[in-house]
Amino acid sequence: MSGKERSPRHRPWSVYRANTFDLSAEMMGLALSGNSQDPDEPVLEFSVACSELVTPSLDRKPTSFVAISCTTPPQAFWTKHAQTEIIEGTSNPIFLCSVAFFQDSLITQQTQVKLSVYDVKDRTQGTMYMLGSAMFPVKELLQDKHHRLHLTLRSAENNRVGNITVIAWQIEENREQRAPVARLQRGDTVNGRMVLPVDESLTESMGIKSKSSSLCKDPLLKAVFGGVMSRMYRLPTTDGNHLRILEQMAESALSLHIPRQFVKLLLEEDAVRVCELEELGELSACWENLRRQIITQYQTIILTYQETISDLHEYKGPSFKSSTLKTERKLEFIPTNLHIQRMRVQGESGYDRTYDVVTIGAPAAHHQGFKGCGLRKLLHRLEEARKHTYEEESSAGSGSKGMAYQPQDVVKAKELIGQINTLKTQVCYYTERLSRAAKERSANALDRTLAILSEKTRQLVNVCDSKLLSSAILALASARPDSTLQTPSPSSSSLSPSSRSPSRSPCRHPTSPSRAATSPSRYAEGSKNKRSSLQADFHEEDWEKVCLNVNKSLECVIQRVDRLLQRDKLQSDSSSEDVFLLASEVSGNTKKDISPEVEKTSPGEWSDALYPLLTTLTDCASLMSDKAKKAMVFLLMQDNAPTIAMSLTLQYRRDVVFCQTLTALICGFIIKLRNSLCDSGFLRQLHTIGLLVQYEGLLSTYGEELAMLEDMSVGVMDLRNVTFKVTQATSGFAPDMLPVITGNRNGFNVRVPMSGAMFDTLPREIQNGMLLRVQPVLFNVGINEQQTLAEKFGDTSLQEVINKESTTRLSSYYDQFKEVLPEDCLPRSRSTTSLPELLKQLSQNANAKKSKNVEILWQAAETCRRLNGVRFTSCKSAKDRTAMSLTLEQCQILQQEHALAPQVFYQALDCMRSEGCRRENTMKNVGCRKYAFNSLQLKAFPKQYRPPEGTYGKVET
Repeated sequence: MSGKERSPRHRPWSVYRANTFDLSAEMMGLALSGNSQDPDEPVLEFSVACSELVTPSLDRKPTSFVAISCTTPPQAFWTKHAQTEIIEGTSNPIFLCSVAFFQDSLITQQTQVKLSVYDVKDRTQGTMYMLGSAMFPVKELLQDKHHRLHLTLRSAENNRVGNITVIAWQIEENREQRAPVARLQRGDTVNGRMVLPVDESLTESMGIKSKSSSLCKDPLLKAVFGGVMSRMYRLPTTDGNHLRILEQMAESALSLHIPRQFVKLLLEEDAVRVCELEELGELSACWENLRRQIITQYQTIILTYQETISDLHEYKGPSFKSSTLKTERKLEFIPTNLHIQRMRVQGESGYDRTYDVVTIGAPAAHHQGFKGCGLRKLLHRLEEARKHTYEEESSAGSGSKGMAYQPQDVVKAKELIGQINTLKTQVCYYTERLSRAAKERSANALDRTLAILSEKTRQLVNVCDSKLLSSAILALASARPDSTLQTPSPSSSSLSPSSRSPSRSPCRHPTSPSRAATSPSRYAEGSKNKRSSLQADFHEEDWEKVCLNVNKSLECVIQRVDRLLQRDKLQSDSSSEDVFLLASEVSGNTKKDISPEVEKTSPGEWSDALYPLLTTLTDCASLMSDKAKKAMVFLLMQDNAPTIAMSLTLQYRRDVVFCQTLTALICGFIIKLRNSLCDSGFLRQLHTIGLLVQYEGLLSTYGEELAMLEDMSVGVMDLRNVTFKVTQATSGFAPDMLPVITGNRNGFNVRVPMSGAMFDTLPREIQNGMLLRVQPVLFNVGINEQQTLAEKFGDTSLQEVINKESTTRLSSYYDQFKEVLPEDCLPRSRSTTSLPELLKQLSQNANAKKSKNVEILWQAAETCRRLNGVRFTSCKSAKDRTAMSLTLEQCQILQQEHALAPQVFYQALDCMRSEGCRRENTMKNVGCRKYAFNSLQLKAFPKQYRPPEGTYGKVET
């Protein structure tokens, strides 16, 4: 290459970072009319084609590409800007890569552009020489009548070696127009500089809809994504027109933002568990030792989370984790190489479609290693260990049950804790609201709030009316140091709920209260100081008293409110004398149920009349909730004890995997929602049956990648515990536009803030805070040489199971759709294959025994797109195989949906693989613009997944 050409830090062909700066006055002189309306519009775009290329060796035709360099006075050197793809064996190449100057290019009319044509002798070795070059100023291209230049290529010896044509591009206004550019119209000048007219289809709908496709300027997407790279192509169609393709790739600030929040939630959750164990109160020596062991295990894992949070906040690197860092312990919660890949397709008829795919390195515990197994096998081993412990405990002693509970008991206990926490909070909240309504003397508010309080209190009592809970309360009571009950030990105890049954359900007999139950105030007052532990002589009858006191307290509140409302009504309808007479009669009927102090209460002092009763209700509900929760915590302690070390180690691995999967999901949800604000069909589908998310895996089922697939499959399925809620952002600042996670391992909720203008476009259901569900599926097909070994000597059963299960779930999702939604909610498709037929073909392929059946991936991806789903693609590092899959998918979409001319399919595919964004992704990850394949490996790849010569080699993965 020319000695005058140089690039800072020896960078490869310049990466475009679109729209980083505002248009300068000079750039405005180049701008297409109306271009400021479309943030992704380049300042200048042109294509090149060569003709009559001559090589020194007349017996061979050149294999050529064009390198584009530019310089703007007073700059004295050339800067590399772009290059085209390589076209083999022709003297008349027409290049599909167009050359785009975006707003950050800072070119002017005085900018000189140099076109250097190279002849590649050996693509594998990268040997080449410059055939010839030509130069032109930007002003000359703009001033030409048809914005087309025909230049002569001359060698270093000034010999003519061929011609090169430069054509400036724009979208045509009418379908009938075939010329690549429109004629410059009179008066089209800005500051005295000539400009090109632009198609009206790019300037209409300047509201939310048009802005939704910009990764660079949209407030929401700009807050979430950054480092945007762009490439442009012009591809011919079957009808003689051209497609304008904008390919973009961006990293995400969520790569760090989400793990920081997520690990903090895990830390808080485990700290709460330690507190719950500590609050169980005194236990006998054997149980106390067991509790100490479990707390020690939790404290160890808490310390690990604390270190992780510190490491994540100290990290100052880029907002994505490169594939070379996937085994780094400090960064193990961060997804590997997370990017959004976008293809925007514009046709000459005016349509504009966008396709997004989230790419992520296989969500797996890379730092912890695999040692032959991943999460699926580890979870199975844990279940087997618990089952074995249960069987041992069941057979120990004289037929007594062991301390290991059945799996359904453990699940029920966790549900009860969550329900009790929620209902207790709600009871306290509505008690406070009732007190406020009484203070304000609002009869309507008092009546409405009492109805809700009554419902929530009864729900709480019903939740505590559980055979499992009664059994656990007795077990905890028997574990006290001075218990008069038979004291079990951790090794042999009769704690299983199946071995005990309460004499009767305490909450089903509120008409037979105990003596303590008839005086809830006295009982609650005497129990305030006893919540730290249950009494040693606690029996079932005592638990009945606790539940009955809640019921009785609620009845007292209801009666008091009824009397207050009746007095208020009588006071407004009658004279004062009649009011007090009637009030006296009413109060006489219930005198035995209320204290004398309240009898003297003035009818106007509602707050004073209700305060002691509401305090009693709160105390009784809190006492019942605390005792119930402690019993469930004790039950879980018993269940966890035999396998606590294994359980926490496995849970940590699952947390790591889930965090990576969750981060990718949130990226996909945000960009899908943002782009679909004007798609009423999608929004209706979203709040009705949830969002379909489809992960595509390219992992082999051999060696470590088999264990990665186990991790990934569990992580994807755990997304079923995630819900989304869209909220209105408090401001337009980037930090206020970032998502917020709440919840725990039983369920996480992601709040997605949107600006007021965006929020107002959403359906009422979503605006009102409806939780939006997620329906995840995973399809995997190994394509490399290791998969060949797996199919011949190993085991592919895991892949088969995953694909069959996901096919069933995908069909189920479509069935749900058909039941409640019309077909017009789905995007239009030019495909001749209906969705039912497509699902049928997918099912047949998933059940077929076929080597590297990549049709599964193609059909699953198409089904996902046609069902308004979000696409994710993954291999070990999301760099090499992912690049092959993404570029193939892009070309398949162009052919199926946009009539790409079939004769250029593979040329377009090679063009995207050699000069597209995914080539730059390899540079970002390993510092080399080569895919990590070798010739021997690629022989095992399906032919559609093989990159062009010269783009791969032995590099770090």
